[in-house]
Amino acid sequence: MCLHHAADLGEWRDAARSLLLAGMPPEEVEWSRSDADLFGRAPTEVPPPGQNATPPSVPRRFLDLAEAVVCHSDPGRFSLLYRTLWRLQDDPHLIGFLPDPDMQRLHRMEKSVRRDCHKMTAFVRFREIAGRSGDRRRFVAWFEPDHHVVARTAPFFAKRFADMDWMILTPKGSAGLENGQLALSEKPAARPDLSDETEGLWRTYYASIFNPARLKVKAMQAEMPKKYWKNLPEASLIPALVAGAGQRAADMVHRQRELAAPAFHDRLAARRSDTREAAQTEAAGVIATDLDELRRHAAACTRCPLHCNATRTVFGEGPPRADLMVVGEQPGDIEDLTGRPFTGPAGQLLDRTLAELGIERKKLWLTNAVKHFKFVARGKKRLHQSPNRGDIDHCRWWLKREIELVRPKLILALGATAVESLTGKRASVTPLRGQLIDTLFGVRALVTWHPAYLLRLPDPTRAAAAAELFRHDIGKASEMVSTGEMVPPAGIEPATFGLQNRCSTS
Repeated sequence: MCLHHAADLGEWRDAARSLLLAGMPPEEVEWSRSDADLFGRAPTEVPPPGQNATPPSVPRRFLDLAEAVVCHSDPGRFSLLYRTLWRLQDDPHLIGFLPDPDMQRLHRMEKSVRRDCHKMTAFVRFREIAGRSGDRRRFVAWFEPDHHVVARTAPFFAKRFADMDWMILTPKGSAGLENGQLALSEKPAARPDLSDETEGLWRTYYASIFNPARLKVKAMQAEMPKKYWKNLPEASLIPALVAGAGQRAADMVHRQRELAAPAFHDRLAARRSDTREAAQTEAAGVIATDLDELRRHAAACTRCPLHCNATRTVFGEGPPRADLMVVGEQPGDIEDLTGRPFTGPAGQLLDRTLAELGIERKKLWLTNAVKHFKFVARGKKRLHQSPNRGDIDHCRWWLKREIELVRPKLILALGATAVESLTGKRASVTPLRGQLIDTLFGVRALVTWHPAYLLRLPDPTRAAAAAELFRHDIGKASEMVSTGEMVPPAGIEPATFGLQNRCSTS
């Protein structure tokens, strides 16, 4: 079967349909191109269809494959397509059976054609030539594709460069746009003279934007293979730019070290310094010799923005000398209204747990790492927001003074915010639960979950198990205080802190 065009799906499809209706098996069909026929034979006459012939049916995916494969430069592409078409009549699911050798070959050819089309859109370089057609400038380009992709890719250029007249010349045909009309030709073209006065300017620009610090030679050659370099004006600069990339990158680092920091860096540094000095001055002015005086000072605290929206400062409560101090996260909605810590749902769960263990709340000092309620308003509701590092840092001074005045033997840290306030570092609570940790204040702390975490667990089984561990931790803390055994058992060291992920209140 002799075809006139190198990559015309319609021509091949008509011929293949006729052969299929005539019942011609693939091994009896020889495909060729008329311009490639050395003996000048005329196109083959297609035999008439058989008496019981039915129109062939093929999956849409095969036509998509064939549209790309006919553009491949492999002379056996037409035979491969027809053999696959013949097999599809008996096995329609062949198109999805990737291990089949014919299907594998078709997909490799399709991939190669699509890549060649992409490279053509990426590496065609137009040069302006003399002459105009009205207001339209004229350009010409030379490209050397691996396959017959000119006709397949030409619509992209027609849409992208519709405001100018251009011509793309290749050894496998040409495409041109003149006055908005696209014209195609399969005749091989000769390479024109593409000298351009502006190429020197382009090479200067390319060299100036070349970033040696981000150079990856293998990645660059994968995206821009060397076979395209001869047609790219900037390619002549690449070897020298690559060779000098190491020294240029080192020079960039050296120059950066010598540059002064931008002005806004100085302003930020000054602002942070002023904030620290103001906080230290304010803290130094608070001289409280007992908890009642400290509570009065805390009630007027304006060191952080949280006081603007909160109802009041929620200070700690309990006996002036408590062996066990309980440190939570921050007041909730109810605590903010009542002015007492641990009076909301989480506090009620803590009270029930203490009662089950026979521990009197009035013998404990109960407080929070942050003294003001942080929330976001949603209509009439105030939804809890976790304190950030700045909130915790501002309130740490109050917690430090509480610890100094109460002088507990042990601290029970409830949740991640309490752990961060006591240690100055973020940590996940679950790995530390039930362990002793060293704090910034010379008193060790036993870590457990915050009661609010238990209330949020959706799985009843998991919630019951967590509540049992929570109860065990509180009992353990009480026992350690009563027995005076503040050193962990043999073989267990106090927990240390590295870089750990932060959890919210668990």
